[in-house]
Amino acid sequence: MVPNMSSSSKAAVAQPAPRDLLGFLLGLIGVTIFGGTLPMTRIAVATFDPWFVTMGRAGLAAILAGALLLVMRRPFPPPQARRSLWIAAVTTVVGFPIFSAIALLTVPASHGAVVLGLLPLGTSIAAVVVNGERPSPRFWAWSLAGAALVLAFTLRTADASIGWGDVLMVIAGASASTGYAHYARISRWTPGWEGISWALVIMAPLTIPATLFLFEPAYWNAPREAVLSLLYVSVLSVFIGFFFWNAGLAIGGVAKVGQVQLLQAFISLAIAATLLGERVDATMIGFALAVMGVVIMARRSSVQHRR
Repeated sequence: MVPNMSSSSKAAVAQPAPRDLLGFLLGLIGVTIFGGTLPMTRIAVATFDPWFVTMGRAGLAAILAGALLLVMRRPFPPPQARRSLWIAAVTTVVGFPIFSAIALLTVPASHGAVVLGLLPLGTSIAAVVVNGERPSPRFWAWSLAGAALVLAFTLRTADASIGWGDVLMVIAGASASTGYAHYARISRWTPGWEGISWALVIMAPLTIPATLFLFEPAYWNAPREAVLSLLYVSVLSVFIGFFFWNAGLAIGGVAKVGQVQLLQAFISLAIAATLLGERVDATMIGFALAVMGVVIMARRSSVQHRR
């Protein structure tokens, strides 16, 4: 027999729903910002060396992050968070950017975006390994359905053959998913914006000198669109976007909020169509709507968290 609950008890039970929705919305804002990363990177690497783009965006973001931490007088994360901080820094500040930048020399931004559509599945696996989350069978079913939709979208295209660029994009995705799970773990001890800020700062001894070393005099005359694209990935993709993304992962859970990234491929496709003239058709829109439905159903599925 189920005991009667007072109105305050019922409110307490219902309380996680708004919190879950907040995590979802914060994650969606982050993903929308991330959606511009691949198209902007493709524009940037048309002028700048991929290694310069990787180090330059992290170096500039590190200067902004360091200034913010100084102004806010934030202490370095506690010892129990530092291992995850280093892993997150290496995988997201260096790993994902360099693998994706090199890959985009050989594959279009739209193709790279679709390959990264498998990232949410990898993020869910990382949530289990790193954070001890336990998604329900229903969640895994919806997660696999989302991955299958993205794969089907990829395979319908004429250039669906697997190339070296696609392999690099998969490695980039694995790096990102690992880093996301560790950022969520860091949030147990420090806010999400501090996690990405410290990750950028501890990599600064590598990224800033490398940026200066890789800079070429010809870059002073770089086209405006290349400079703006580099600024986008420096300020928004590497820095501001993680404020929303890390907060969403911490509030809503890595596995659930990670599913929002299924939509990133289609956001990237829309931006690529606007900026690069890449093709968007009714089929793509249909797949995007189907994936959105999968994301909603996955969010409604249960995920247990380690206490």
